[in-house]
Amino acid sequence: MGLLYLGTPLSWDEAKKYADHVRYHGITQFLHIWDRLKDRSGDELLWGDEIEYMVVSMNDIEKDARLSLRQTEILEKLSSIVSDITTDCHAAVPVPTFHPEYGRFMLESTPGSPYTGSISDLISVEANMRYRRTLARSHLKENEIPLTFTSYPRLGVPGPFTEPACDPSSAISSHSLFLPEEITNPHVRFPTLTANIRRRRGSKVAINLPVFFDENTPKPFIDPTVPWDRHIYPEDSEAKNGAALPDHIYLDAMGFGMGCCCLQLTFQACNVNEARRMYDGLIPIGPILLALTAASPIWRGYLADVDCRWNVIAGSVDDRTEEERGLKPLKESRYRIPKSRYDSVDLYIAKDWANRPEYNDTHVPYDEAIFERLQKHGIDDLLSKHVAHLFIRDPLVVFSETIDQDDSTSSDHFENIQSTNWQTLRFKPPPPNSPIGWRVEFRSMEVQPTDFENAAFAVFVVLLSRAILAFNLNFYIPISKVDTNMARAQVRAASTEQKFYFRKNVFRDGSSRPSSSASSSCSCSTTATEKEKKLRNCFPTAPEPDNNSHKGPVSEEYAEMSMNAIMNGDGASFPGLLGLVQEYLDTIEVDEESLAKIQSYLDLVRRRADGSLQTPATWIRNFVRSHPAYKKDSVVNAEINYDLMKAVDEIERGVLRVPELLPKDYTGTEQDKGTIGL
Repeated sequence: MGLLYLGTPLSWDEAKKYADHVRYHGITQFLHIWDRLKDRSGDELLWGDEIEYMVVSMNDIEKDARLSLRQTEILEKLSSIVSDITTDCHAAVPVPTFHPEYGRFMLESTPGSPYTGSISDLISVEANMRYRRTLARSHLKENEIPLTFTSYPRLGVPGPFTEPACDPSSAISSHSLFLPEEITNPHVRFPTLTANIRRRRGSKVAINLPVFFDENTPKPFIDPTVPWDRHIYPEDSEAKNGAALPDHIYLDAMGFGMGCCCLQLTFQACNVNEARRMYDGLIPIGPILLALTAASPIWRGYLADVDCRWNVIAGSVDDRTEEERGLKPLKESRYRIPKSRYDSVDLYIAKDWANRPEYNDTHVPYDEAIFERLQKHGIDDLLSKHVAHLFIRDPLVVFSETIDQDDSTSSDHFENIQSTNWQTLRFKPPPPNSPIGWRVEFRSMEVQPTDFENAAFAVFVVLLSRAILAFNLNFYIPISKVDTNMARAQVRAASTEQKFYFRKNVFRDGSSRPSSSASSSCSCSTTATEKEKKLRNCFPTAPEPDNNSHKGPVSEEYAEMSMNAIMNGDGASFPGLLGLVQEYLDTIEVDEESLAKIQSYLDLVRRRADGSLQTPATWIRNFVRSHPAYKKDSVVNAEINYDLMKAVDEIERGVLRVPELLPKDYTGTEQDKGTIGL
């Protein structure tokens, strides 16, 4: 959620008066950053991860699992112990940091300092993740567990699902029928954000997930747990007036989306152009890894016919008015906006000969005045349109103390809008007065139950990002096809049953192998060997186009492929993403022990893709459907939920072995106690 400012937030009626002010000064701040740092180069490819946990309180006597709302107390303890560890120069691994998140039951952790480009750092990721989890676990109550679980199965069910129990009639920010105010982080930013989304939209958010129809699920499915006749808040009648759809699970608050946990990675690039290339290269990868990491098939106590969180979060912060959603003619609003402010990327932005205009093939509204202002300042059309598109949004939280800023030294107004455009990737300019460079954040993946899985996907994406730059890979397909892939990625069993659009030939010269003829554009010493340069994150420039570039229609450049073909290759001309990563590994110096560790991660990804290992979503669904208390009616009751939470914890610790989900040699953190620097 970023840094939390202490100040006085404005209600929506007051905040909207400053929307143009924030936009104008936000662009001014971006231009100051651009002028100072557009030519900055030579930054190392540092990177880091963010992992979110939910803290679950287990009652073994009553066999009940509830969300613990002790975030503030837990973070205070963790902050104290982290400070103590920092003073100890003998700490075995970098000291991690813990941060608050939207849900009062959530914790966010980061490594504490970025990873470098070294192989030793790459293979230390899992140990660091385990260190963080063990630190968190050691400062919880005996009956509390930190789970990397994407969506809590019984969030919003009738009766108590939090510890302590809370009444949803207290939901003064969201006006939710299901979620009490107490589940939200008490920092003023969060309830203000929740309330202002509702007020700007003119109604509560409305998310409807198709229910999974099992043998005894009623048809039609009309949810008996919805308090259809509640009369506390003005929006209470929305559910029975059409917001809640038959045969669907109805969710009505920001907390259902922002209460989800995910795995995110941020990469620093050598310079702005390299960051733009990496951003574009990873856009088509977002839906693929969303499907491969699918981990959220249960919502508000029901099995859903979806496996992923993405559309839930998109709907949970959808502040668009009826006019912006196309339900009414434009009158008060300026734009018809196709997507929520949390959704998939809308534009490729690399100033690269391979980026054909035909790839940006969807309607993308943008602020023409801002676009013209950026252009006149010397910024190219692609980046100007990207920023002008982000800035059609209003600032949702404005603090009275920060309305007037020094635009030459602050980026708060820019970040106010930039950081509330939550897309599959985020292109991140350097902060003012900071050593941090141009960055790309990869945001689509669901968090996995174990640190081994989270490390595996982190390592895979890191290596793929390097392969994109090292081999000048071309993954471009039309944005409309990426959007189609995002929709397909979320349906049940997508990784094994869906096909996805992907580019048929990913090499710039049209060959079936990566080219090594490009020249290096990095600032490394010319005496370094090529392998040393790659380890130090130096990559070749993109080759100049030849006379045969862009020959033929775009529609001939891509095809529908299975997940197995995309990841593992088609056995013919397409090597698969794992094949490309392997090609990259073959170009650098890696000792045998490190390579074996990396290969164990890649093998997990490989087996997920070919279906020999299940996604967490499939495993969770099967767990529920095979539970003795399950009545084949789509209902996940408290007993099933308790056993599921207990099983996930035991799997993570290595106590419970599940060969359909994890490799047979997975050990878990239970075997690591005392070996990770506590």
